[in-house]
Amino acid sequence: MTSRFTEHDTEQFYDAEDALYRSFWDKAGSLHWGIFDNSTGDDFLKACANLGDIMVGMASITPDSRILDLGCGNGNTAIWLSNTTGCEVVGIDLSGVRVENARLDLAGQPAETRDRVRFEKASATALPFEDAYFSHVWSQATIYHVHDKRAALSEAYRVLGDGGVFVFDDLIKPKAEVSEQSRKYVYARLLFDTEFSFGSYQAALGDTGFKVLDARDVSPHLQTSYQHLAAITADKSQQDADRYKPLSFAYQQMVRAVEEGELGWGLYLCRK
Repeated sequence: MTSRFTEHDTEQFYDAEDALYRSFWDKAGSLHWGIFDNSTGDDFLKACANLGDIMVGMASITPDSRILDLGCGNGNTAIWLSNTTGCEVVGIDLSGVRVENARLDLAGQPAETRDRVRFEKASATALPFEDAYFSHVWSQATIYHVHDKRAALSEAYRVLGDGGVFVFDDLIKPKAEVSEQSRKYVYARLLFDTEFSFGSYQAALGDTGFKVLDARDVSPHLQTSYQHLAAITADKSQQDADRYKPLSFAYQQMVRAVEEGELGWGLYLCRK
């Protein structure tokens, strides 16, 4: 299945919307969802950071790791990964705006970080790297946007060395048919569709050649994340209704879609 939306659509969307998202989601530029537990309480940004900690633990990242951050966004996760573990990271993203943001952020980092991290504008379906170049592929909140997801999985497999690790999260579609409300406010608004449910995603990974080591349906945390985002944007709309009120409504629809089983979130760990 290829999406009716194109990579150009996605690039334009995030080039245009990045500043808006950063104004309420995370000013540092981290724009993904969170995993809530006793360490985070009800703090949304702590939950977002917790997802990174969980993924590092799942993937057993060390200073010797060479990581591809697939859909690096504004680059803060790649920089955090390198600063936290001492690993080498290459971040790629379709959005030229976000790649430039990442490079600007990197320029302010210590020299040893600048030596270990770089950012490139590239497509997940045609990675500009040789076979077996990386020990790990890492991705957060990205692959659902890719117009040919199976091609992206194949490219992730290609650039990993033998025994390499692919750790990522992605939106999933528990039901093949969804309501018009979800179609409008979830799928069309975010310019995506997907054939993958929680289970069929694992089958597609297996078809690509990966061994799935861990798979977690973390949809309840997606719902909680959007409850927080709906509240944040509702509060913002008191000062700027034109910008934030439509987002708050859309986020309420995201919450409803998860409740109705029309949208989900999966976290996967695979080995080549």
